[in-house]
Amino acid sequence: MKKTLALLICTALILSFCTSAFQEVAYAEEISEQDKEVQPEISAPSAVLMEASTGAVLYEKDANTPRPPASVTKVMTMLLIFEALESGSIRADDEVTTSEYAASMGGSQVFLEAGEVQTVDTLLKCISVASANDACVAMAEFICGNEDEFVKRMNERAKELDMKNTTFKNCNGLDAEGHETSAGDIAIMSRELITRHPKIRDYCMIWMENITHTTKKGTTEFGLSNTNKLVRQYEYATGLKTGSTGEAKFCISATAEKNGVELIAVIMAAENSKQRFRDAVTLLNYGFGKCQIYTDDSPDPLPDAEVKGGVLDQTPAEYKDGFTYLDTKGSNLNTIEKEIILEEPVKAPVKKGDVIGRAVYLLDGKEIGSTDIISGATVKKAGFADYLLRAVKAFIRWEREPGAAGE
Repeated sequence: MKKTLALLICTALILSFCTSAFQEVAYAEEISEQDKEVQPEISAPSAVLMEASTGAVLYEKDANTPRPPASVTKVMTMLLIFEALESGSIRADDEVTTSEYAASMGGSQVFLEAGEVQTVDTLLKCISVASANDACVAMAEFICGNEDEFVKRMNERAKELDMKNTTFKNCNGLDAEGHETSAGDIAIMSRELITRHPKIRDYCMIWMENITHTTKKGTTEFGLSNTNKLVRQYEYATGLKTGSTGEAKFCISATAEKNGVELIAVIMAAENSKQRFRDAVTLLNYGFGKCQIYTDDSPDPLPDAEVKGGVLDQTPAEYKDGFTYLDTKGSNLNTIEKEIILEEPVKAPVKKGDVIGRAVYLLDGKEIGSTDIISGATVKKAGFADYLLRAVKAFIRWEREPGAAGE
């Protein structure tokens, strides 16, 4: 009887302990689920949300799978055009003659005729606003002589940007075997275009505009209408490029800016146009609700750094770059502190641009990033003659001081 009673008591204790443990686990799981951040619901198979200034990826869905990008290809085409403008190899008012090959492009086009002349500026509008395939080829031929060479440069530039899932076969995005990229790679090249060449906004934010065709048949007006409906439908939109083909389905690289935060939302292979725009807006709204940016673009001047063993005793200290920090946790960015750490003294020789310290940024006592401090001048190492000259100058100053000669 006693053994049976003891057994019952032990069993009850074990059951009580297990029940309590299971309840604690269930409660912990419930809290964990509550703490999980609600992710945006994206219907397209591939998507990426990137913050432009830092390149931080805030959301991704099958981001590295290569897919046909359709006319989003033109982001790279426009990047190369802007780089050619920046280098001075072409100018916006240069006149471009349309070849028969360029005029033969199908798909979205502005119906350039062989022999027709348009400026680089006009063709950029045709590409960014109306997604004109014929204008892309005309510009490719103008910059590199032929499309093949231009596409070669597109692929080289993709490698330079570390776009690992990209192979371009043409400059306009028409379906071609092996012509593919990924949502992540599109975000990378979009970031390069909008951060390096912000003037792209002047083109891709045009809603409607006319261009003039002047050919042997006479002069006619042709209306450009933006393929990116977010330009009118989303108040924070800044661009960038849509695309659709039978194989690619519906794609977009959508850029937007709000309160100093610039985002890039990439959608690939959506089932229809409305879905791609809806998914892009969902990502952008999610990002704007999550992000805030701290920037230190114009920091206070730095003190000169002491130089040891140089022909000069000091060198100007300068910030190498501004500082940007992306916060996604709702932190109080007004509490960010900066600590200047200089190499003291700097040993000569020192070249202009040499790193001589760091500016460290702290939030709640933890380092969140830093930027290099560099020498603003070149200071050569002092030799015997320099030390002798310095001693002579010091002696002369000493003699000139009142009381130095027993006055």
